Amino acid sequence: MSRPVFRFAPSPNGHLHLGHAYSALLNFARAEAAGGRFLLRLEDIDTQRCTPAFERAIFEDLAWLGLAWEEPVRRQSEHLADHRAALESLADEGLVYPAFMSRGAARAHIAEAEADGTPWPRDPDGVPLYPAVDRQRADGERRRRMAAGEPFAWRLDMAAATARYGAGLDWQEAGAGPHGESGVVAARPQDWGDVVLARKETPTSYHLAVVVDDALQGVTDVVRGRDLFHATAVHRLLQEMLGLPAPRYEHHRLVLDASGHKLSKSRGDTGIAALRAAGAAPADIRRMVGLA
Repeated sequence: MSRPVFRFAPSPNGHLHLGHAYSALLNFARAEAAGGRFLLRLEDIDTQRCTPAFERAIFEDLAWLGLAWEEPVRRQSEHLADHRAALESLADEGLVYPAFMSRGAARAHIAEAEADGTPWPRDPDGVPLYPAVDRQRADGERRRRMAAGEPFAWRLDMAAATARYGAGLDWQEAGAGPHGESGVVAARPQDWGDVVLARKETPTSYHLAVVVDDALQGVTDVVRGRDLFHATAVHRLLQEMLGLPAPRYEHHRLVLDASGHKLSKSRGDTGIAALRAAGAAPADIRRMVGLA
C-alpha cells in the first residue's frame, strides 16, 4: 500500500508569516502521524514578485521550525511545459477561450449593466463574474486579435465544462468549510464563472497549476487554509476534465490578526524571520498558532 503524500506549497513572493507556519506544521504533523511523505513545492510562476531571496528565506524558516522535506523541491517555474500541455488538452476540447477585456473594461461593462439596479453575479470571494463578451466572440475575430498581439487571458468556458464534466462532482472534506461543511461536499464550480487558467505570457494560473502539480507529485492529501475551501470546486472540475485523481482535502482554520483579518504578506504582517530575530523559539511559534 502506497504511503500518503502531503505537501506545503508557498509562493516565494514574501516572508512566511504565522499563517504559513501553522499550515506547514500541520501538514508535517499529518504526514508523520500517517507514516506518509512531506513535500515542499514553490509556487513561483509570478516572476515579477518571486525572488531567490524569498525562496532562501522559506527554506531557513521551515528548517528552523524543525521541518524536513524530500528533495528535490519542485518549482512550478521549471515545469511550465506540464501546465502548457494540460491547457492545450482543454483547448483541443474547445473548453477554453481567449479573453481580451482588461480589468477596467470589465468593470465598466459591469457598472453599465448594474445601472438599472440589477446586481451583477459574484463569485464566492465576492468578485464580479467575468462578462460573457469574449466567450461570445467569433473565432475569426479571436484569431485576428491574437495575431495582432493583443494581450489576453485563457479562460475556462464554465458553462461548456460543467455541462460535460460537472455532473455529481464532490470532494471528501476532513476539515470544515466557512459554514461547517464537512464529509462529502457537493462541488459548485459554476459559482466561479469563467476563471482564468493562463495568460498570454504565462502558460498557467494557480487553479491549473495546483491540480497538475498535485497529480504529478502524487499528492493524496491537500491540507490548506479555509480561504480556499470554495475554490476546491474549480479544482475538482479541472481534475475531472484532465483525468487526474482527486486527493482528500482538509481545509484548516486561519490564523487571524488582532482585528480578525487573515494574515497577509501584502499587508506586511510580521514574518517568522522577524519573530526569530526578536528572540522567539520554535516552541513559541507553535504556541502562537495554537499547536501544542
